[in-house]
Amino acid sequence: MNLIENLKWRYAAKAMNGEKVSQDKIDRILEAVRLAPTSSGLQPFEVMVITNQEIKEKIKPVAWNQSTVTDCSHLLVFAAWDTYTKERINHMFDLTNEIRGFKNEGWENYRQQLLNSYPQKDAEENFNHAAKQAYIGLAHALMAAAEEKVDSVPMEGFDADAVDKILGLREKGLRSAVLLPIGYREASEDWLSDLIKVRKPMEELVTVID
Repeated sequence: MNLIENLKWRYAAKAMNGEKVSQDKIDRILEAVRLAPTSSGLQPFEVMVITNQEIKEKIKPVAWNQSTVTDCSHLLVFAAWDTYTKERINHMFDLTNEIRGFKNEGWENYRQQLLNSYPQKDAEENFNHAAKQAYIGLAHALMAAAEEKVDSVPMEGFDADAVDKILGLREKGLRSAVLLPIGYREASEDWLSDLIKVRKPMEELVTVID
């Protein structure tokens, strides 16, 4: 399968060369994120796509000075909802009804179930749940980038509060969850580029329960 071969090809690029990724590839990577499954179909995150070099330069010092932040083509910031609200839940259910062109009693009952649950929970608990959904989107971005032969490196090593401030995320009801620089590897500057990919053997990873 091409997907498996491309996943073998990809690695967490530690150095990028600044070459721009074409817009059609970016569009397909973002479409893969948009199509990612999420809990109850709520898609409780947004993706900030940063090409502005000045903003990248501001983020770099609060991301452990990692060079890929400024040397990438596009810096994706996956920002999760800071909490689940009645308005946010209703918006996604209303959107579903609009696109499908009908209302379903079971679906509406499920809407009410969520409205009676999420908004009453602690905001931090809700954010942590939303951030997990953002990571599903991240996984789709990683795979889509590999399919496009575009390099990427998921990053948790950053000051989330500082990134939120730089991008004004809190004012939008969002909090940064994970960063994803995408671009093209600079193999001569990357100690990882020629190393063999190491993963657990299948028998250590997978347990089949018949």
